[in-house]
Amino acid sequence: MSSTPSATIANDRQIPELALKVCFALAVLHVVYFPVAYLAGGYIFTSEGLGHPSDFVTVWSAGRMVMDGHAALVYDWTLHKQVQVATLGQGYPGNLGWHYPPPYLFIATGLAYLPYAFSYPFYAVASFIPYAGVMRGIVGRPIGWLLALSFPVVFANAMVSQNGFVTAALIGGTLLFLPTRPILAGAFLGLLTYKPQYGILFPIILIATQQWRTFFSASVVALLLAVLSWVAFGTDSWIGFFHGLSQTEQAFLSEGRAGWDKLQSLFATIRFIGGSERLAWACQFVLMAAVVVTVVVLWRSRVRYAIKAAGLATGVVLATPYLFLYDMMVLAVAVAFLVRDGLRTGFKPYEWALLALAFFLLCIFVLVGGPTGFGAAVIIAAITLARSGLLRRDAPPLNVAPSLPA
Repeated sequence: MSSTPSATIANDRQIPELALKVCFALAVLHVVYFPVAYLAGGYIFTSEGLGHPSDFVTVWSAGRMVMDGHAALVYDWTLHKQVQVATLGQGYPGNLGWHYPPPYLFIATGLAYLPYAFSYPFYAVASFIPYAGVMRGIVGRPIGWLLALSFPVVFANAMVSQNGFVTAALIGGTLLFLPTRPILAGAFLGLLTYKPQYGILFPIILIATQQWRTFFSASVVALLLAVLSWVAFGTDSWIGFFHGLSQTEQAFLSEGRAGWDKLQSLFATIRFIGGSERLAWACQFVLMAAVVVTVVVLWRSRVRYAIKAAGLATGVVLATPYLFLYDMMVLAVAVAFLVRDGLRTGFKPYEWALLALAFFLLCIFVLVGGPTGFGAAVIIAAITLARSGLLRRDAPPLNVAPSLPA
């Protein structure tokens, strides 16, 4: 018997069993790996009891310096490293500097009140919870929990206890609540100012779609956060941050001290394959312009909101040159919106193959190094554009009066 059209559509909307099994295997790996690695001396501490040099030591050490009354000195990389070495019990080559604006010191100080050994995994777990909740809300089904835990970058982010979960939760929360609770969405966006490099696209889109309540809500929250941090940590902390911007740019985007294999942007990809800094900046600016135009057209069109949200989340990743693997957690938000759209309208077989390839590229970074995350972002962007239909001749027309359907 041949299947009916309705049965075929229903089957197309189901997630393949193989995809579920792969996600489940990744989720189990993420849950099991860290306690096993800790006991084996491969996580937080070595078998000799010394701390592994990782990103989290910069956060905890910055918090300790604030507690000791030296908030402005966290931007002095030499002094900051001295505190890190004392925390770890050993030195390390290079420098894990502090690059965040003063508002992030609130989180660092809170974490520093906890013992380092506890604070390290606590931050990863505590920040994972809102991220997972947002992913569940975006997908709209329990599969959202599994997708949140199985996303490959979970491993990289939790390993060094970075802020990728926080970033994904704030961007995901902004996009999730924008159509229905614009003021709350603006509050999420205002908190995102702790990552200034993600502030390129959102204001443009809010203005282009006339989402004034979200725009002003975000502005108020950002301003309030800046004022509170100024009161708490002093003027010198803000001066130190702005003075340190050129040092950060010089160290990571000009000299590549972190290694071009760790950054995941187009800029880093060009440098990784031997291109000059001038060529890398030229390519990055061209991509940035293309992303801005594409995302504005997408949001001004009549395509489904889930596709708009996936496009903006992916665009945020593609637009910035300063992007580490843990920042690629934002791609989980884009994938969640694509899954949400597919569960409602159906999936194309090639989409699962492309998603598998994107997941594979994110997984192999820990094995081969290199900007594999950029390739994953390009794949997610391609899926989003294909689902939007904007590349077809019968593409949806632009809206005269932009709106955001739920």
